Amino acid sequence: MRKLSKIAIVSCALSLSLPAVSAETLKLGVLATLSGSGTAWGIAMQGAAELAAEDVNSRGGLEVAGKKYTVEITAYDDRYKAADALTAVNRLIFDDQIKFIVGPLGSAPALAVLPVSTENKVITMTLAFTPKALSPDFPYSFRPVIPTDVFSDPQVKWVVDKLGAKRIGTLYPNDESGQQVSIANEAAYNKVGATFVAKEPFERERVDFVPLLTRVLAQKIDAFELDGNAPQTAGLLVKQLRELGFKGPIIRTGGDATPDILQIAGKEAAENIYVHQAVDPASPVMKEYTRRFEAKYKVPMNAFSPFFYANIQALFSAMKQAGTVTDTDKVRETMLGMSNFATVLGKVNWTGEAQWKSNQQLDAPFYVAVLKDGAPQIVARCNPTECK
Repeated sequence: MRKLSKIAIVSCALSLSLPAVSAETLKLGVLATLSGSGTAWGIAMQGAAELAAEDVNSRGGLEVAGKKYTVEITAYDDRYKAADALTAVNRLIFDDQIKFIVGPLGSAPALAVLPVSTENKVITMTLAFTPKALSPDFPYSFRPVIPTDVFSDPQVKWVVDKLGAKRIGTLYPNDESGQQVSIANEAAYNKVGATFVAKEPFERERVDFVPLLTRVLAQKIDAFELDGNAPQTAGLLVKQLRELGFKGPIIRTGGDATPDILQIAGKEAAENIYVHQAVDPASPVMKEYTRRFEAKYKVPMNAFSPFFYANIQALFSAMKQAGTVTDTDKVRETMLGMSNFATVLGKVNWTGEAQWKSNQQLDAPFYVAVLKDGAPQIVARCNPTECK
């Protein structure tokens, strides 16, 4: 498994291939969780940046306005903490002079970081699900991943109709990230006649959930909602639920955590869990991206990775069309003007104006899958209005 630093803020500037003699340097920052419970998501983001950089560097660099640029990655670990994210973004912007950042990861870090990145006209690509991450106040914030308040309504309706579950239990982290996902999920369940009869907040570093789960199970729940908990936390919740004897359905209406659920809880405990599936793993293009990612990093690919890779593909194309790697206003406007842009996800567009008054949300299909014999099997294809 790829070795990760335990230090809160870690610089790992990388030159990903030998630059051409005349090439200049284009710096791309990564601000993500590279240790702790959100590590799988952080590696997904860093891996996307490094693989995208390898693509252009292997061709001699990114050619913009007649110049070739070698892409160099600088990554910092924010430990899924707002204070560490703020420290890291200041280093990226003021010390490293970086204008394009893959990150921030969570909602709490995003709300700490975005005022600084916006003031300095730095383009970010966030994994934050909070609706506050996209707004006219943050015109340089792009979100490549589909957030809970887009996929929860159609996914929850499909799963509840399938299972007939009415009494739902859940645990969620007691911070902006956890609270926003829980609010979206609870509203989605309420719309289809199901109720959160037991919900418990917890501090994100927690690993022993038995006391909380015991209280939840005492409410005679029909199903347990894993919510948007970080991948390692989701795996621990499944493991401890099954050890406590809960045999009912488990649902994951949150970001991709399937590899960690299977690794930590085991495939027997994970059998028949309904999960949000961000990509179609059977797609030939996705199979190749997955093969490449896993060969390089020696860990299962988290499905968020290709979304960031697609956003970086769009970013590099926008730089070429705009003829600049420094003018973020021109790059931003050019990227927003791209439609049906071919990426690893297929052809994508930007959306979000109606919901967030910011047209900087990537538009892509998503899926519901059920875990069978240690692997996700897609059972429904979804858009923001329905799964079928």
